[in-house]
Amino acid sequence: MKKIKAGAISRNYFNMPFWIALKQGMFLEEGLDVTLELFEPIDEVWRGLKSGYLDIALGVTEQVILEREQGGDLEIVGGNINRLPFSFITAKEVTSFEHLRGKTIGVSSIRSGSSSLVMKIMASHGLEYPRDYSLQEVGPILSRWTKLQEGVIAGGLQGAPLNYIALDAGYHSLCEPRDQIPWFQFTSLNVSGKWGREHEQEMNGFLRAFVRAHQWFYEHPEDCKKIAMLETGITAEYADRAWEEYTRDEIFPRDGRANPLSIQALIDTSALIRELPNRGLIRAEQFMNDQYIQHAHDSLAKQA
Repeated sequence: MKKIKAGAISRNYFNMPFWIALKQGMFLEEGLDVTLELFEPIDEVWRGLKSGYLDIALGVTEQVILEREQGGDLEIVGGNINRLPFSFITAKEVTSFEHLRGKTIGVSSIRSGSSSLVMKIMASHGLEYPRDYSLQEVGPILSRWTKLQEGVIAGGLQGAPLNYIALDAGYHSLCEPRDQIPWFQFTSLNVSGKWGREHEQEMNGFLRAFVRAHQWFYEHPEDCKKIAMLETGITAEYADRAWEEYTRDEIFPRDGRANPLSIQALIDTSALIRELPNRGLIRAEQFMNDQYIQHAHDSLAKQA
């Protein structure tokens, strides 16, 4: 049994494919003993991969791009959040973007992740950073929801099902980012290229389980509800609503693959916001390694 240490962000719905593969014994069937560690500061996932503390992770895609721009070797080997599952949720007294002038918006990380999205959305409504509002790094969606309720921030992106929970509690959604940016690779399955090459057998097995978990997600709503309730603490109603949104709009890719269009949308969005030379010139394919997931699909097709 080969050991693999995996990482992911917080106790949010993004992690369903990992939880499915663990609870349905898919990793074990591939001869893999996989442990999953969750992190609140999203940058810790990226640091864990860089340092070798983690072998593989569901992390923020832009951090792979930033790391590679600095000479690193992280690769995108699979998909996760290929389409945005967020609403722009604001405090009860904030009913328009103009009400956010002079206010603080919560983001997962200033250097990557939701901050580029927030700046693009705010700019489309005439508000420029840092002139018209401030950003505060408060961590992933569970933390943002807490900070919004405490009044620390006036708004931020909230993912399903926390967006539904917020709306039912009287908070507001000023926009649905997916309407403005249909494809966006927010998070992905990432690995060090060196580690992947040195552990090709483990990578192939991990990706087979990863692909199967995505297929299983679309076929087992009741079981997914139980897993989501157990792992995230949400109620059955909100677990159902999250599953419906994720399957209806294929937020998780059915085939487990990252989407070049989604990665390119991330690159192009961040190029408009961040002062990074050459960011607008790079292409999604530079950061992708499809060999493991292609091998997974080929071997699973032979078994069918």
